[in-house]
Amino acid sequence: MRRLVTTLTFALLLLAVSAPSALAYNDGRGFYGATGDKAVTNAGFILIVFFPLFAFTMSVIQRRLDKRKQAHLAAVKARRGDRRWQGGW
Repeated sequence: MRRLVTTLTFALLLLAVSAPSALAYNDGRGFYGATGDKAVTNAGFILIVFFPLFAFTMSVIQRRLDKRKQAHLAAVKARRGDRRWQGGW
């Protein structure tokens, strides 16, 4: 337990010491560069379009998977009711 506390303390201290140098790279602009109102607005529009499309796509996929599942369960139920498949030899 003592080793865990020491390791976590050291890790947090290392992160706290290295954070200012990581944020100071490229004057804090990140990899995209200087952002203005147009870039932020376009990013917002992309998010507004992305999330409904993502939800719709996932819903369509889920519906198709559910239809396949229900068809499979109906086929299993139909096979169970068939006299040919009941009993042994």
